[in-house]
Amino acid sequence: MQPFNKHTGIVAPLDRVNIDTDAIIPKQFLRKIERTGFGVHLFHEWRYLDYEGTQENPDFILNKPEYRKSTILLTRDNFGCGSSREHAPWALADFGFHVIIAPSFADIFYNNCIKNGILLVPLTSEKIDALFTQTMNQPIQEITADLENQTITGPDGQSYTFEIDDFAKECLIKGLDQIGWALQFENKITAYEQDLKEKTPWLA
Repeated sequence: MQPFNKHTGIVAPLDRVNIDTDAIIPKQFLRKIERTGFGVHLFHEWRYLDYEGTQENPDFILNKPEYRKSTILLTRDNFGCGSSREHAPWALADFGFHVIIAPSFADIFYNNCIKNGILLVPLTSEKIDALFTQTMNQPIQEITADLENQTITGPDGQSYTFEIDDFAKECLIKGLDQIGWALQFENKITAYEQDLKEKTPWLA
């Protein structure tokens, strides 16, 4: 997982509420256990006109030329609701998204994204409305996400602060998932296990 500190990228405005994980990555694509290769199936039923995914829907936001290289997703309430599949953040990351901005996120989806290096930024509906106005009036707009200072800077230069759990922030900045975070203390863990073995040999 790559460390996350600051990212500037093209923002894709996806003006829908309650986007669930089945919409993000439909169930028929969950056969693989690798984290790669899911980006082509992201929002499959919206991006394509056919089941096989050979005919793009020209009206869908990510199929428009100006948004094909988007790395920031702007959307609405309750993003990532539904099942707990980790394939959803895999698909978003594989497509190229580093940041998702919305008023609220499903809890399990939020944690899965943090474990996969995606920054989720909760902002009030009023601030989201302002960003939608800026990004939909003129395409190819960029937003900057500064995790260290916990700010989002819109195309007009206006900055908004956001909240993030201290542990999630540390993991993203260091590029660590929870296992990686625990391995920082490998020497202490080994010393504890050795001490426990010496004090209570019958447990070993």
